[in-house]
Amino acid sequence: MKRHWMRKWALLAAAVTVVGCQNVQTTGSGAVGVSRGQAMMVSAAEVEQASAKQYSQVLLDARNKGVLNTDARLVSRVRGIAGRLIPQTGAFRADAPGWDWEVNVITSDELNAWCMAGGKIAFYTGLITRLRLSDDEIAAVMGHEIAHALREHARERVSQAMMTNLGVSVISAALGTGQAGADLMGTVAKVSFQLPNSRLHETEADSMGVELAARAGYDPRAAVGLWQKMAAQSKGAPPEWLSTHPSHTTRQQDLARDAARVMPIYQANRRRR
Repeated sequence: MKRHWMRKWALLAAAVTVVGCQNVQTTGSGAVGVSRGQAMMVSAAEVEQASAKQYSQVLLDARNKGVLNTDARLVSRVRGIAGRLIPQTGAFRADAPGWDWEVNVITSDELNAWCMAGGKIAFYTGLITRLRLSDDEIAAVMGHEIAHALREHARERVSQAMMTNLGVSVISAALGTGQAGADLMGTVAKVSFQLPNSRLHETEADSMGVELAARAGYDPRAAVGLWQKMAAQSKGAPPEWLSTHPSHTTRQQDLARDAARVMPIYQANRRRR
């Protein structure tokens, strides 16, 4: 009996060890002070390779539909802003300016933009035209999305899913809880880890994005106005505790705080341009 329980606790300890492995710092903290260890179970190279393939597929689909880079003036505008932001990524990680960056614009009414691992950026025209974004506001969006890539949030989410599934499986086997117990623990793990971390990722990207914009000579205060516009577009959204993102009010307050913190950086870089 004693040996049986020793085996169970050994398996449980193994699960905990797996979950806690490969704790890394993907970026420097910057002026905004983003500093947090991230547990990774998959390599950056694997995620970047998968992202590059997915990005190519998105571009191919958009090209086949005739919606890829159809507005030359808008494409030039977006790429020009990216051209100022990308060199500033070195403030958070030295390798990032040398990534194989790509920037494309997709004609769509969606309010959407993203940056995949390794610097694969897409902007949707609806975000710019429907919200009538200024260059400073585009820089706020792009800085935010670039920050997700710098922090390797996609890699972290994949790792969290792997760790959750593996950890629950091993713990379930160790404690003899069966499928029902595994399902319950999986749900608890999802609420405990995935939901808060998603909010955390958004908060980190907001802070770093504001600093990237400031370093590129874009007014960091534009991020507050951007989210005011976003709030106006999402009336009736669920309360913060039911959402994977911070509430608009919380977000605007945090952005205003970070913008104030990096204003000296903005003022110095604005004078140089």
